[in-house]
Amino acid sequence: MERVVGTVVRGLRCPIINQGDSIEEIVVDSVLKASEVEGFPIQDRDIITVTESIVARAQGNYATIDHIAKDVSSKFGDETIGVIFPILSRNRFAICLRGIAKGAKKIVLMLSYPSDEVGNHLVDLDILDEKGVNPWTDVLTEQQFRELFGYQKHTFTGIDYIDYYKSLIEEYGVECEVIFSNHPKTILTYTKHVLTCDIHSRFRTKKILKENGGDNIYSLDDILTAPIEGSGCNEAYGLLGSNKSTENSVKLFPRNCQPIVDNIQRMMKEKTGKHVEVMIYGDGAFKDPVGKIWELADPVVSPAYTAGLDGTPNEVKLKYLADNNFADLKGEELKQAISQYISNKDSNLVGAMEAQGTTPRKLTDLIGSLSDLTSGSGDKGTPIVYIQGYFDNYTH
Repeated sequence: MERVVGTVVRGLRCPIINQGDSIEEIVVDSVLKASEVEGFPIQDRDIITVTESIVARAQGNYATIDHIAKDVSSKFGDETIGVIFPILSRNRFAICLRGIAKGAKKIVLMLSYPSDEVGNHLVDLDILDEKGVNPWTDVLTEQQFRELFGYQKHTFTGIDYIDYYKSLIEEYGVECEVIFSNHPKTILTYTKHVLTCDIHSRFRTKKILKENGGDNIYSLDDILTAPIEGSGCNEAYGLLGSNKSTENSVKLFPRNCQPIVDNIQRMMKEKTGKHVEVMIYGDGAFKDPVGKIWELADPVVSPAYTAGLDGTPNEVKLKYLADNNFADLKGEELKQAISQYISNKDSNLVGAMEAQGTTPRKLTDLIGSLSDLTSGSGDKGTPIVYIQGYFDNYTH
């Protein structure tokens, strides 16, 4: 019988994960149980994706604000710290900021505007135009910002992040000065000791600061790269990718993930005889059209994946073939012609007209976004996602 279904994505429920649990065994058992209960077969090139959160929970990869404070203090001592370009997030940065403040004597907090790196807005771009403010050239003090734009709350959270972040710092008796600029060099007129908190632009920011007289220059991926008094850590990403756990602690991005995905792949092969692909995913890589928020607050979509998920899609656009190559064909004849074309397509279609519009992004970014949207960020309770037919095409 002819297949009428392509890619199928299932969010799988699993037990609540606790520190010390074998994440590999739980994932494999959950997949096999779902296969049995729901009646779907395990097939070669199926994909298992696992959210980074449960991996980090199993690892017990947590740190407190005291751990953060001790690392910050060891790096900056009594110097005034420029904390620049943080994203505006209670979940992603607020607890980190509490730890930074606890380890500091004075902080100059420099916020980018009109929005942070991932699209959370402090002020609407149209209002900047009305006020004649150029965010690429103008540096604003907190007073100037308030005089121009007043007190504005975030569209989704209802939080005034300027007041909120300032209050978190001052909670520890730390003096805080707030400025607004999109130029890394601006902070160097206030202090030469800088903790840059941007995510995807951090390497450029650090380079600019060092080339223009910065002294102690660190980024969030330099904080907690090793355990502090028994804390969790992340050798590659430090505090990047962390989430709020409690008011005094964060869950860090999982570490040493490659053996985990490789072990899950091996265990599935032993139990089913099938070769499945496996990846750990965090945030998807997509942008909200209403809130303008780019979802990717993690340093990468996937910290680890099996070899079969490397690369980008190699696909042709069916509508292009139907409208151009085979415009004179219809029905079964058109179907056969397209099927034959796909079966004989080049192994590398980069630049080919037939491939235009096929989103040449990394497979892990695409699959991670699919997984993140499936599992959600709330109470769905499906931290494992099982994907079938992702690598299929029109011919099979």
